[in-house]
Order: sequence, then structure tokens, then C-alpha cells
Amino acid sequence: MGKRIRISNETLNCYGTWVRTDGVDLSQYERNPVLLWMHERGCVIGMVKDIRRENGEITGEPWFDDVREESRMARQQWEKGTLRMGSPNFDILELSEDPALLKPGQTCPTVTRSKLVEYSMVDIGGNDDNISLIYEGKPLKLSKGDGSHSLPLLKKNNNQKTTPEMNNEEMKAVALMLGLTDAATLTDVQKKINLLLEYQKANGVLQAEKEKLEKELDGLKLSGITALVDSAIGEGKISADRKDHFISLGKSVGAESLKLTFEAMNPALRPSAILAGKSGGPAHAGGYEKWTDVPEEELKLMRSDDPQQYRRLYKKQFGVDCPEFN
Repeated sequence: MGKRIRISNETLNCYGTWVRTDGVDLSQYERNPVLLWMHERGCVIGMVKDIRRENGEITGEPWFDDVREESRMARQQWEKGTLRMGSPNFDILELSEDPALLKPGQTCPTVTRSKLVEYSMVDIGGNDDNISLIYEGKPLKLSKGDGSHSLPLLKKNNNQKTTPEMNNEEMKAVALMLGLTDAATLTDVQKKINLLLEYQKANGVLQAEKEKLEKELDGLKLSGITALVDSAIGEGKISADRKDHFISLGKSVGAESLKLTFEAMNPALRPSAILAGKSGGPAHAGGYEKWTDVPEEELKLMRSDDPQQYRRLYKKQFGVDCPEFN
């Protein structure tokens, strides 16, 4: 794999603007990725291979065909490192003055949509990230001489007062509200506003994460409350038809309070438990003392549900051990 070269990135260029990487249309150039010399039409010295758009920039690998003298010379100098710069030629399709897209020191609107027309090897570029721009069908020039063509200035710098401009006192007031000193410049204010916008964006992300976590926590709480209610139903402390009621109660008072409520409850007693002296009434102290004290219906229940007490009363009444049950 050969050396790669940057075709474009999003730094402020010599035209006072910057080109949005995601807005560059590469489809036509990828069909015919010619590499020119010094933006000279007809002077093709090779092509650009393996064009990639990633990490906010576009890169490629220059390949020289060695057909022209310029191509052979450019290849040798590229390999030796004496020729290092390339320059894309963009056809501007859309400009924007959105404040959120302006960079410190920017004087012209942001190029939000463009088309890569060609890419050239150059000896000296206009800046470190040299590019060539076409606007309204004409190449852009940095000079203001006859026949030159340039991007429109931002409205705030073009005496087109679509909105009232701040005076010095208003600027000082805004700077102080932003936590700056009253000596802050417009650039300082813009930087602080951009920083606050980034904070606002980050806060939006955090808020979304917070809401997501709160939903997950609510789900866990509901799961815990439901488990407590199901356990209380299984222990006979509440009936199944009251499940929704106690789940709603748990949502209101919390799982811990609901747990304490269930711990204070006694399971519902079956008739057999009452006969065995577990109801908390007088029979709890020792049960029935005489066979004749037990009602006939309860005696039948005692035989099946509390055979030990049944045998005790039987022996006490009849003086012999109770026969084995069938």
C-alpha cells in the first residue's frame, strides 16, 4: 500500500470557509478519479485510488501513470517527499450561515453540500489544507481584481443588517452573562456560545440516558414488588384476588415498607389448625381436655387433621390406645 494523501478535511481554509465532509458528493469523481497537475485540465498525471471518507476527512492514494513528464517528475518527488501537497476542486452546491456551523475567524458561509470535480498535485498551496473551489460555475479567487469571483461574506460582515447589531455596552452585558469579562471580544463570545451549545447537546444525551435508567429501575422495582406479593400469596397471608391491590400499594410505599407489612401479617388459618389449638383462642393453651367436649363434626376433622390429639382424648376417654386408622 502506498502513501495516502488528504483530499479534504473540515479545517478553516484560505477562502474563509470550510467544507463539510459528510456533504461532499464523491459519486461522480469515483467513476473518474483523475489526478491532475496544478489543476490544469488536460494534464492528467494519474489517478487517486482507495478513496475513503472517515474521521471527518477524505483521503486517497495518489497513483502516477508515468506517461507524461509531469507524471514521472511528480511520482519521483512524491516518493522522495519533496512534493507533499494536493488540492481538491469542489463545486459548491449549498452554503449555510447557521451559527452552529461557524468556526472562529470564519468570514464566509459554510459549504454544507459540494461535489468533488477533480484532485491535483500542487507545488505550493494557499494553506496547509489547500483546496480549490468553484462557485456558481466560476473558480474562486482570493484577490479582488478584475474578473475575480469570490464567496459572499457572512451577512454580519457584509453590511446587510438583517438583524440589529450589538453595541459595545450590549456586548459587555452579553459577555458578563456568559461568565466572561467585559473586555471579551466577539470571538470570545462566539467560542463561549459554541461551548454552551456543546454542553446543551451533552446534557440532552445525559437526560436521555437518565430516562432510560429510570425506566430500567422502575422495572426492577416492579419485579421486586411483584415477587413480594407472590410470596405473600404463597404463604397464605393474602388472597390471589388482591394481588393487583398490593402491587399498587407497593408502588406507593416502596418495596421495603410492603415487606414489613407482609412480615406483620399472620397466614390465614385452616379449620384443622383451629382445631389443633393454633387460632390464638382458649384451645391454644392445651386443646380439648375431654372427648365429650369435642363437637361431633370437629371430632371427625380432628381424626384426619390432628390425629395426635385425637388419640390422646380417645385413650383418656376409653382407657385404651386408639386403634390404627384405616
